[in-house]
Amino acid sequence: MKIYTIGFTQKKAQDFFETLRRHQVRRVVDIRLKPNGQLAGFARQADLPYFLSQLADGCAYIHLVELSPTEELFNEYRATGNWEEYVLRFESLLDQRDIPARLRMDDFIAADSCLLCSEATPDRCHRRLVAERLAISWPDVHILHL
Repeated sequence: MKIYTIGFTQKKAQDFFETLRRHQVRRVVDIRLKPNGQLAGFARQADLPYFLSQLADGCAYIHLVELSPTEELFNEYRATGNWEEYVLRFESLLDQRDIPARLRMDDFIAADSCLLCSEATPDRCHRRLVAERLAISWPDVHILHL
């Protein structure tokens, strides 16, 4: 099973949607804290379901805020830039939320899911941390960052 991840910043809409279509992603799992932020552009929650259905072969959309950092955690990381501390606190938050036990692996497998966040690369993005946690907990999961 593959779990994809993608960020939308520094991507043209055409590249974003063609990448999802090329990899046959069937569902985008939005794990942003604020999916309707003013900087979201073509990836605003209000617009994304329509764009996905029209431009990515009927791809579905779901927002799972339980896979997002809290606003406090996000703001602290932005202020300090301390990635190591952020990772520890975010992993603790996922433990408190009982992730991935609260998720159904079959939902991800059946839908060829792609975790969506805003960061251009997965290196210092919580989508990588979520994907790695799922890969550790679920059998035969391979992560592909788009």
